[in-house]
Amino acid sequence: MRIVVGRARSPLVADRGRTCVLAAAGLSGAVLLRLSLSAKADSRRFYALTASLAGTWTAGALLTTAVPIWPAVPVRPAVPVRPAVPVRPAVPVRPAGRRSVGIEVARPVLTGAATFGLFYAAAAIARRDPFLRRAIASVLHYVDEGTTPAVLLTASVNAAAEELFFRGALWDAPGADPLASTTLAYTAFTAATGNPALAVGGAITGVIFGRERARSGGVAAPAIAHMTWSALMLTGLPALFRPPAACAPEPYGLCGLVPARRGTWRSRP
Repeated sequence: MRIVVGRARSPLVADRGRTCVLAAAGLSGAVLLRLSLSAKADSRRFYALTASLAGTWTAGALLTTAVPIWPAVPVRPAVPVRPAVPVRPAVPVRPAGRRSVGIEVARPVLTGAATFGLFYAAAAIARRDPFLRRAIASVLHYVDEGTTPAVLLTASVNAAAEELFFRGALWDAPGADPLASTTLAYTAFTAATGNPALAVGGAITGVIFGRERARSGGVAAPAIAHMTWSALMLTGLPALFRPPAACAPEPYGLCGLVPARRGTWRSRP
């Protein structure tokens, strides 16, 4: 069974309008993301902007094409066909038309967890550099200064909406290789924030989640991987950048660094 949401693609004439809708949604999303990350943590403005961002991605996807949610898998015939000569297999065999839902869910969850492990290791190294430390901490402070369940819900909803748009509608757009084009678009979208850490993260996750889309044939797998990765990043990464009590007077994200000379910082001994 193949689960699809959104409008079926119209032939030829609607392609120009579809491209305009995708472009408008992409530009609007980039602006809303930048505004969201400039809003005060846990404020009404922050949640309103992030909700608008998720709505923009979802509307842009569902208004332009039929987005495959669950991959197409063969189904068992209503009336099983019995062979003329019954044959009893030596080893029990799973029916060919049935794909394990558990495997289809577990694989992207593991992919998201492995991606978090990669980012955690990279962040442990990057936090020694003041520039990268400040760039990463500027995003993570929304967890420490906000309501954690609300931030996690916001991140999960936006993760699913981004996958609907980038690995859904944009993936099926006519043109070049979908993995390359959607990764480039997703990198440009995150780079619009002006945060280099987000831009690099967008390029890496664009490839990883894109491969999940190519493997599975639907956006459910990359959405599950993205939501798993986001939840782990927001719950496991802030501890690397959270200032302990001894560093409380220092700016968030600069704990553990002390001035080496004018304008520069070095690790605290």
